[in-house]
Amino acid sequence: MITFKEAYAKVLEHTVDYGTEQVSLKDAVGRVLAVDVKSDRDFPPFNRATKDGIALSFSAIKNGQDSFKIEAVIPAGNPTIELKETTSCVEIMTGAVVPNSTDVVVMYEDISIENGIAKLQKVPTQGQNIHLKGSDEVKGAVVLHKNTLITAAEIGVLSAVGSAEVLVKKLPKITTIATGNELVEVTEVPLPHQIRKSNINSLCAALLEEHIVAKSLHLKDSKEAIKEALEVALQNNDVLLLSGGVSKGKFDFLPVVLEELGVEKVFHKVLQRPGKPFWFGIHKKTNTVIFSFPGNPASTFANYHIYFKDWLTESLELPVTANLVVLNENVENKGTLTLFLRVKITFENGKLIANRIKENGSGDLTSLANCDGFIKVAPNQNTYLKGDTIPFIKTRRVL
Repeated sequence: MITFKEAYAKVLEHTVDYGTEQVSLKDAVGRVLAVDVKSDRDFPPFNRATKDGIALSFSAIKNGQDSFKIEAVIPAGNPTIELKETTSCVEIMTGAVVPNSTDVVVMYEDISIENGIAKLQKVPTQGQNIHLKGSDEVKGAVVLHKNTLITAAEIGVLSAVGSAEVLVKKLPKITTIATGNELVEVTEVPLPHQIRKSNINSLCAALLEEHIVAKSLHLKDSKEAIKEALEVALQNNDVLLLSGGVSKGKFDFLPVVLEELGVEKVFHKVLQRPGKPFWFGIHKKTNTVIFSFPGNPASTFANYHIYFKDWLTESLELPVTANLVVLNENVENKGTLTLFLRVKITFENGKLIANRIKENGSGDLTSLANCDGFIKVAPNQNTYLKGDTIPFIKTRRVL
């Protein structure tokens, strides 16, 4: 049995680059850019008015002029015009092209207009209220870098540079697999000795948050059936996420079956709670990565967020971020296991505060809906005191 630190390192040693693919702009949110994106024109592409008002030549103001004849009105979206007289002005709307013959925009609030004459109420400064051409980015500049997670902000930039199709990192093809004769469909009424499937539904939902639509399988506790199904699954998937069948029970066939199918075991069993029987391996022939989690709900849920999410993040060449929270009570762990304890997070005085919640072991499913994640309590430690910071693995957005 290896330590959590060793297990975590071994998982991240086996990240995989799945290549790239083109997706439409509307499907690019949440994906990772595979190339640098460059501007196809200056940003902004012209001198742009940032206020509704009048555009005029500052030279006339320097000559003491404070009243200007309005020659025309320039709305946004129209080609610009030039002043016939430098002593005149044009009315201009926000977003419109500022005439080359002008170099200052005065907003309506600072002028009065009567009989087609605009009079200044205060002296402006040269260049005010003009967003200069190319002042944000010049044509050919990198506006988005490779390995950037695409959010709504990046979609705006991609739209502005005309990227109707976006080259992104390809996501792994995944099947989630549950084992056990005790499992029945969500739509069924369980008998006293049965339970409804929850782990694979939870895993599929978690994968949807990563923009991965996974398939799911339920395998009965039959060695032959499990071996037959896994042989096919290994051929058709990049990753298998299994739940159950890796402990010491007489019907926990997965370790033996995976070995018979040529899967190389990287490790089995970790000094941690929950999730100690975690099995991890690689099928070298197909390059399929296998995360085989213990079947208790908290074990599957915790190990997915602790191991798989960081593995996927690094496979996509995104940075893995470490989160710290502040303890709201003393926590003790003098044993040899790394503990992952369920907590609810509150935000107080600019700090994320971890509040332990009531839990009832690895099989406690409902407590997972009441927590925001797990604090990681290192083994063989003295007591962590209230107010100490501690690593935190989030399972939902906390801010």
